[in-house]
Amino acid sequence: MGAIRIRERALLQVTEPGLIESVLLPGDADYAPSLATLRREQAVVELGSGEYLLPGFVDLHNHAPQWPQLGKALDVPLEDWLDRYTFPLEARYRDEEFARRAYSSLVAAMIANGTTTAVYFGSAHLPATQLLAELCLQAGQRALVGRVAMDAVDTCPDYYRDSSAGLAIEETEALITGVGAMPGNEQRLVQPVITPRFIPSCTDELLAGLGEIARVTDAHVQTHCSESDWAHEYGLARYGRTDTVSYDYFGLLTRKTVLAHCNFITCPDMDLIASRGAAIAHCPLSNAYFANAVFPLRRALESGVRVGLGTDISGGPGTSILRAMADTVVMSRLLEDGVDADIPTASRGVSGSRVSSMEAFYLGTTAGGIALGLPIGLLSPGMSFDAILVDSAAAESALTLWEEFDSTDEILQKIIHSANRNNIKQVWVAGTSVKGPV
Repeated sequence: MGAIRIRERALLQVTEPGLIESVLLPGDADYAPSLATLRREQAVVELGSGEYLLPGFVDLHNHAPQWPQLGKALDVPLEDWLDRYTFPLEARYRDEEFARRAYSSLVAAMIANGTTTAVYFGSAHLPATQLLAELCLQAGQRALVGRVAMDAVDTCPDYYRDSSAGLAIEETEALITGVGAMPGNEQRLVQPVITPRFIPSCTDELLAGLGEIARVTDAHVQTHCSESDWAHEYGLARYGRTDTVSYDYFGLLTRKTVLAHCNFITCPDMDLIASRGAAIAHCPLSNAYFANAVFPLRRALESGVRVGLGTDISGGPGTSILRAMADTVVMSRLLEDGVDADIPTASRGVSGSRVSSMEAFYLGTTAGGIALGLPIGLLSPGMSFDAILVDSAAAESALTLWEEFDSTDEILQKIIHSANRNNIKQVWVAGTSVKGPV
């Protein structure tokens, strides 16, 4: 995955479209005159003592309509959680005023936590999903927004499902057209996503139709894949093959596909995902509640699979990718060391599974951009200036730095494990300040 590069007193010059033009260091010939010119023009933001500039965070998997139930109903199996809590809540989004209230709150919270790019599942309502896209654009958040498609009579409730595959296909096409035509979205800050909910909720006709849309439009695709015992076994019983193979069969496994969870994928699945250039959204916290397993992250990375991080609101009861980074480290250690003390140490866990804090940081930033095929997640020339300013001295912060003890890479480790939204002083997306001073 490469190394984390930490630059001190660097000067990043950003062009009008919000791209990083250059990164100059104090030893470079152009550094001093460029800085002097920018200061005269009052066109420079200078970091104070204890402040750090990081790439913006990328959340690859997030259920926007589930925001109101964040942090509750985490003690039931996935299929019960959907039927008893989630589907009734998502059905509320037929009410556009309710949708506006919920989505406005969510987008503000995501930006406040430093998420500059979010991949959102919407509900099965076209107007509410279009509204979500509009609110992201108004707030300045880079977003990929999908209208959930779900038409299976035997698994989707009567009050919350598409009346036909044709309707879901038609409204998916309408979303793609509508998002592309939104005023002010000429730079495609917000993009549409083809969104079959998961194998159990979609008929073959719907999956095939969405695959054809993916082929014709080259739009992004998002869905769930082999998340839990129940979901994984459902696909095997229905098709005699894994979710991964089924998505590929229907034309939904592309370079622009993000598969959430993937806890039960096989080694051949990993090879297939890697060969198609698709990506996995690793959601460590929600996996602990609903997946019945720990995703084999290290094995996936070694198989050449693109992996980024997701919060999975509300299956994951947290809004911060910083927390997802920290949870990624924890879950990898649990997988490597095992959890049952009655099993001998040598056979208790899966050796070679751990990832470091720095690797987790990469997954929540640069790797997310790579997964989406977007120039984000890295503070380098040619990339979009999507960034956050971390203030270690912010009020009500749990982040404590010690000048005599902490090296620069140790400071980053502390930010990953201890910083919160109070520490995120300013956020930029495509060069525009969306939190903090304008």
